[in-house]
Amino acid sequence: MGGCFSDVRGGKQAVGVGLTGPSLPPMPTSDVAHNDAVDHFFRARGIQPLFTQLELSLSGSNLRDRDIISKSDPMVVAYTKKRDGTLEELGRTEVIMNSLDPAWIEKITVAYHFEIVQPLIFHVYDVDTKYYNLPVKTLKLNDQEFLGEGSCVLSEIVTKQGQSLTLDLHNRNGNRGLKNLGKLTVHAEETVASRNAIEVIFHCSHLDNKDLFSKSDPFLRISRIVENGGSVPICKTEVVDNNLNPIWRPLCLTMQQFVSKDNPLVIECFDFNTSGNHVLIGKLQKSVADLEKLHKQKTGASFILPASAQHGHEKVLKGQLFVDQFCEKQLYSFIDYVSSGFEFNFMVAVDFTASNGNPRTPDSLHYIDPSGRFNAYQQAIMEVGEVIQFYDSDRRFPAWGFGGRTIDGTVSHCFNLNGSARGVEVEGVQGIMAAYASALNHVALAGPTLFGQVINNAAEIASQSLSYNSRKYFVLLIITDGVLTDLQETKDALVRASDLPLSILIVGVGGADFKQMEILDADNGCRLESSTGRVATRDIVQFVPMREVRGGQTSVVQALLEELPGQFLTYMRSRDIKPGAVNIAQTSTSHATI
Repeated sequence: MGGCFSDVRGGKQAVGVGLTGPSLPPMPTSDVAHNDAVDHFFRARGIQPLFTQLELSLSGSNLRDRDIISKSDPMVVAYTKKRDGTLEELGRTEVIMNSLDPAWIEKITVAYHFEIVQPLIFHVYDVDTKYYNLPVKTLKLNDQEFLGEGSCVLSEIVTKQGQSLTLDLHNRNGNRGLKNLGKLTVHAEETVASRNAIEVIFHCSHLDNKDLFSKSDPFLRISRIVENGGSVPICKTEVVDNNLNPIWRPLCLTMQQFVSKDNPLVIECFDFNTSGNHVLIGKLQKSVADLEKLHKQKTGASFILPASAQHGHEKVLKGQLFVDQFCEKQLYSFIDYVSSGFEFNFMVAVDFTASNGNPRTPDSLHYIDPSGRFNAYQQAIMEVGEVIQFYDSDRRFPAWGFGGRTIDGTVSHCFNLNGSARGVEVEGVQGIMAAYASALNHVALAGPTLFGQVINNAAEIASQSLSYNSRKYFVLLIITDGVLTDLQETKDALVRASDLPLSILIVGVGGADFKQMEILDADNGCRLESSTGRVATRDIVQFVPMREVRGGQTSVVQALLEELPGQFLTYMRSRDIKPGAVNIAQTSTSHATI
């Protein structure tokens, strides 16, 4: 086995499984990858992409060793090369510790367009040990050591027998040189359009002890046998320290991972070593159907130690694998919910603090240009509005301002944008624009910048809906220049709101330092913690800096909807809320055949 699969906690956590209910696939970070919400948005406008969704599995051999005491800790970053020659990131694998022959579990998702030449570039990095506790998507690649680059065209993989292609790694400039930088094998599989999944709990008994001064630290690795006879790792459990009778947390496998109940799976049990040289305790081969049978019969399956130089024959071991829980689940998609009547309700809050600059001067973010050219807030309202309006069922938005001095002379941290004492709602994007322009004439910019009250108001609306309608989900859009005063109070409000059907989309305008917004986004893998020590149930915040969107790094639609489907599904699945039986969409991810 090539090292341990990891991207945090030194390689001891699970990879490729759902630990708190059904697993959620990682949301794509590129226009090239698939996102149900983005796809639905474009389809409704008559844009019908013709593509086949593929998953790429990656493995390496004879990689360069850049570490002095141990081996390299490799990770792959996959890109597609656009027509202008720039690279667009498709995704990253996890980091595998101490391995020159890694087989990564995390897959790279890509849409295969038959009619387009799609160049792929793969960069392999050795990740520095000080970054082990960070999610891979937050790693700065300039801080890692470059191990090699491989490139091909996607159609080369697809048309190859077995849909596997092995690439020679070379230096960035394309110079292969005399030095062997190793090889990278890419295996492509079409995604399975199925909601079926299984949730299982494994335990083992009487495992062999592989440690001298303590007990083994076991974990399971599960691989699927593919057509060419090889295997593709699909998940691994967490490590249970110092235990010969371990019980692992529930893991959820989708049909995309196991393909069919009769497909053979290889289940290997290893003793974890921080060096990456994990010792095989035993292995066995069972299908999902076999695992179901073990659960029903309440019997165990014996591990086998394959023949080796030390013992020339296969050895049946005392250690056994048991299936404590086996249940089949349906993993409904974002489109299943939307098409069966689930509604999104958007709310908007606009920053009226003094840090935006005097609205009467042209350098202010709130300056209303007599020529009609939009300021930063108007641009954000229009561009963001087109997207969120599409998903809002009634297109009536509660709209607030915050941080402004209202007509009565008091500073309000949540006032009705339309100035009305009777109702907070405005009609459509034009209603927001009109209310905003009117408010600038009646509200003086003030401060400080406090998000807490606006978030609490949105949370109250979301909370009230639970008593009469579980088919509503709320999204609060905050447009701000990014200078926040009440960071801890905001964290407290977000932690309280994480139990509600609510997501918060923060759009940053202007050129301010948005570090605080990035903290709230929690994309560093650490969930927000309140002042009382309570941890957020789930991540509900997404931050989008408009300067990056306008800089062409990503589209407005992709940027805004990148995390929403995942946040929505996490909420629905955690509460076992299912879409209605009527009109569930056929969520095929494939629109052409290879």
